[in-house]
Amino acid sequence: MGEESKVVVHGTWASAFTKRVELALKIKGIPFEYVEENLRNKSPLLLKYNPVHKKVPVLVHNGKPICESVIILEYIDETWPSGTKLLPQEPYQRAKFRFWAAYIEQLLDSVAKLFNTEKAAQGKALEEVHEKLRILEDGVKEFYFVEKSPDHVHAEKLGMLDIMMVGHLVAFKAQEEVLGVKIIDPEKNPFIASWIQALIQLPMVKETLPPHDNMVGLLQFVKQTGIKLMDKSRGHDRDLKGKLQSSTQGTM
Repeated sequence: MGEESKVVVHGTWASAFTKRVELALKIKGIPFEYVEENLRNKSPLLLKYNPVHKKVPVLVHNGKPICESVIILEYIDETWPSGTKLLPQEPYQRAKFRFWAAYIEQLLDSVAKLFNTEKAAQGKALEEVHEKLRILEDGVKEFYFVEKSPDHVHAEKLGMLDIMMVGHLVAFKAQEEVLGVKIIDPEKNPFIASWIQALIQLPMVKETLPPHDNMVGLLQFVKQTGIKLMDKSRGHDRDLKGKLQSSTQGTM
């Protein structure tokens, strides 16, 4: 890849938002350079490329930065239109994809409440998560898979909603292990459970996801300290990586 078309991703290892950008580039077959950021000691380049929010991920293409992961996904889809399309061409279907992508973001906020709430309120937060999963289950399977089944999931067919699910809900096993609660129930959410399992089996997805043990360590730290898991302005990683460095250095 020539310097004029160089692609660089600035991110952090545990950021679901970074992982969705990485996965989108892999789906499209776009080579890229990855720069791991320490959000407690942000690099001059990160501050230069994202002076407004100073957060990851940032995609740099032709020396020009693009911020906010969903915006980056659409930029990738439009800049490299050949091959797999992350969003449908038809305007109505495209709008529906955007709607459910935004809903998955809301679901992520609800999952974060499981960590950021008092024990007495955790049950209520879990009910909220289960209700949103139910709505997502009913809404997405109506149009996303024609066969009403995720069994045909293939790397060359992954789209925006697959990427959103990979970025967030595939970490549910680590979340369940740390919290001691059942987040995704195959009996209550058979479609979502099967969809996630199908995604996890893809080599491209496996190589993109952070190690399970590292995620467990991160989430245990969050639970023990009571720090905010997500930033409400799109949930990007805050200073979790830096706070974990002293105890997990060499494993990230």
